[in-house]
Amino acid sequence: MEVTTNAGETTNTKGAALLASATVVTGLIAGVYYAFACAVMLGLGASGDRTFIEAMQNINTKIENPVFFMSFFGAVALPAWALRRFWSDRRLRLWIGAALGLYMIGLLTTMGINIPLNNDLAAAGNPAKIADPAAVRAHFEATWNTWNIARAVLSTAAAACLARAMLWNRT
Repeated sequence: MEVTTNAGETTNTKGAALLASATVVTGLIAGVYYAFACAVMLGLGASGDRTFIEAMQNINTKIENPVFFMSFFGAVALPAWALRRFWSDRRLRLWIGAALGLYMIGLLTTMGINIPLNNDLAAAGNPAKIADPAAVRAHFEATWNTWNIARAVLSTAAAACLARAMLWNRT
């Protein structure tokens, strides 16, 4: 369905809604990574080793829920759908493709670095029974934080590319 705006511009409302949804869901994931980088991990960083480990184990368990997964994987599915939808428009294809590529690099980072670190932390077991919690934390914290910041930057850049595509779609 095409709609003519007051400025005389024509836009496809279904395509615009798809791009807006892709932008929002990608921005939500960027916000999760950002919140971890500038608040959650700083707060946990001020905690003792056992508290840090227990809190991260709990977060890693609880984040695996349908709402998070819909956003996390929606940030792949919706831009991919938008890319297919707007394939014939070179400008949109480039911005949406860049967004999808950036987000996919972050997704691969998550799967290749952050999740294995989360699994190592879970395998350490009950924090009260870990012989050397400082070593467990040291194995996890700095590397996880570094790559979380990378995910935040990549996801934010992906959301910005999608926002730019939304602007191009109006012209």
